[in-house]
Formats: sequence, structure tokens, C-alpha cells
Amino acid sequence: MPRKSFTKADEQLQPDGRYGSKLLSRFINYFMWDGKKSVAERIVYDALDIIDKRVNDATPLEVFEKAIENVKPMIEVRSKRVGGASYQVPMQVSAKRRQSLAFRWIRDAVRSQRGRPIAQRMADELLAAYRGEGSAMQTRENIHRMAEANKAFAHFAW
Repeated sequence: MPRKSFTKADEQLQPDGRYGSKLLSRFINYFMWDGKKSVAERIVYDALDIIDKRVNDATPLEVFEKAIENVKPMIEVRSKRVGGASYQVPMQVSAKRRQSLAFRWIRDAVRSQRGRPIAQRMADELLAAYRGEGSAMQTRENIHRMAEANKAFAHFAW
């Protein structure tokens, strides 16, 4: 397996049609369900339109990028088996995994809520993450708290 910083899939990824952002295009692909890309695009663009109406000091794309950056974890715990015992060892998170975890946490937070249109839920979650609040940020804080609690086992990280 080549140890490059990008893969063929990254080269082939086209920027999204409205904002020209590869990050947004990747998020749309991550949010897509059963190959229904047009539905995912409509949901994400509707959410960004809602954000545009609510936020005056930043563009929707800036809000989206800042929300993703806020949710990205710096450190996570991984199980290591040492001498018959399993330890939760805090480890650094690679850039690609940080992005994947942030996408997953936002997607799961949006899908777990019920009762309102999904574009509205996504707009609320992205705005909350932009401000450093919300379910996805809570998940990140829990991961960091676990890593902090288990830093005594950091010497097992090899």
C-alpha cells in the first residue's frame, strides 16, 4: 500500500456545484444514503441556505468549515492488549481520520434528532458546532475526556 497523502478517490473528487468546495463535496458524499446524491445535495444546500439567513457575519461555507474544524478530535483512545489486559491508550488522530470522525459525528447527530425537517436539523447542528456546542461537540469532548482520563497508559502507544 503506497504511503501517499492522497488516494485516487481524492484526485477524482469534484468540487460541489454551488460553492466549489471539495470539503463540502466530500461531506455530501458522506451524508448520502443508498446512492441518492441529489437528495443529499438538496438537504445540505437547504441547510446552508438556512445558515445564510441566520448568520450575518460569515458565509455559509465559512460556517460549515469552522464547524467541521471545531468537531475534529485531536486525540482518541484505542484498545491495546498488553500481557492479557486491555488498556484504553490515548493516541493522536491522523488528519484523514479526524475529518471522517467529524463528518460521522455531525451526520449521526443530525439523524438522531426527530420531529423537524432534516435540513433544519443539519443547519442547527452546524451552527451549534460553529459556536462550539451541540451533540457532535459533546461527542468530541467525551472522547477527549476519556483520553485525558487514560493518559497514564500513554506509554503503551507504540
